[in-house]
Amino acid sequence: MKELILALDVTERDKAIDIAKDVTEYVDRIKVNYPLVLSAGIRIIKELTTFKPVIADFKIADIPHTSSLIARIAFESGAESVIAHGFVGGDTLAEVCKVAKEFDGRVYVVTELSSPGGEEFMSAVSLKIVEIARKVGCDGLIAPSTRVERLREIREVAGDMEILCPGIGAQGGSLEALRYADGIIVGRGIYAAENPAKAAMEYRKVTEGV
Repeated sequence: MKELILALDVTERDKAIDIAKDVTEYVDRIKVNYPLVLSAGIRIIKELTTFKPVIADFKIADIPHTSSLIARIAFESGAESVIAHGFVGGDTLAEVCKVAKEFDGRVYVVTELSSPGGEEFMSAVSLKIVEIARKVGCDGLIAPSTRVERLREIREVAGDMEILCPGIGAQGGSLEALRYADGIIVGRGIYAAENPAKAAMEYRKVTEGV
């Protein structure tokens, strides 16, 4: 069975809590990004851990010292893993991984964004990013479900690294990504649905059938 992760990109705390409560039996983890954290505060991470482990998707992308501070705040706030951009290079990724180990946490590295703009610059170096992430000792990768052929190439370089794929649903990503990924990340396809629990259940059936 593949993993189903909810990208909870709403901006209201109460709505986030209600959705998390409704879908908790169908999702494996909850991913939070800046929209929710900036509006509800960093404490929302700890609150959501009541339902499922939380991935702090801060796409960390700064010099090593600053990036390590961001990672530390995320883990101290209850996150079980963080997401960092790979284009920052091995020194920053190494510092983020160092912090993660203190908390028995995980680090996922963005290879390229799932949006069209991800092809403008990042696609040209995404396989190099995978190599650096493996060398540094990162736990997994974030790779696009919207470009399955690229995802296949990333899997070949990644070996047994965990790969999670965003872009399913509103961005038009393909569920064929599950051939190469360990899990999918779904946002609007669940939280913006008329019935989030029902939508999550349908995605759960798909991941269970792989």
